[in-house]
Amino acid sequence: MGCVWGKQTLEHQNFALLAAQTCCFSETDIEALYVLFKKLSSSLVDDGLISKDELQLGLFKSRKKQSLFADRIFKLFDYKQDGVIEFQEFVRSLSVFHPAAPQEEKAIFAFKLYDTWETGFIERDEVRELISALLEESDLVFPSDIIETIINKTFEDADSKRDGKIDIEEWKQFVTRNPSVLKNMTIPHLKDITTAFPSFVVKPEIEDDPNIS
Repeated sequence: MGCVWGKQTLEHQNFALLAAQTCCFSETDIEALYVLFKKLSSSLVDDGLISKDELQLGLFKSRKKQSLFADRIFKLFDYKQDGVIEFQEFVRSLSVFHPAAPQEEKAIFAFKLYDTWETGFIERDEVRELISALLEESDLVFPSDIIETIINKTFEDADSKRDGKIDIEEWKQFVTRNPSVLKNMTIPHLKDITTAFPSFVVKPEIEDDPNIS
């Protein structure tokens, strides 16, 4: 009994510490996220860690569908770059998506998401690649000329140095002028956390797989 109590006390201390390290989560929120994490991290292998396949399953209800978007999200959540997501990484990454998280944090995360080549700049081909991947994953088809128009408009507005790429400062200025760009960087129900895994997909009509509940 003493061992169980000791473990619970340690968990609560860790929850309090994590809450103090994030901008928006309370200790109660961290406890709810822990339940959520345990559910996701045991969906394929019950090892207390989220693998890429488990994240893929959580995002798209399938591990068969390859996704550039899921790959980028996984890489950004996996701070240690060791191929798995630990609970602390999960919490700190999700805090960026909280409605109350600072816009600058959201802007930096979004910049890294689009910087698929990890050069410190967003280039046209990267944006084209990610937009195409998101459209495909959402089963949407846009003519290539429409995609090019979107890219041209973005670079015309964001690339103030006119060097064909967007650096972090240009990006921050761009999203300040166009806050709707960061719309997908907010998950509203993180404000009132439940044990249903927050969906990052732009396809809310996908039904939950009963095998994951």
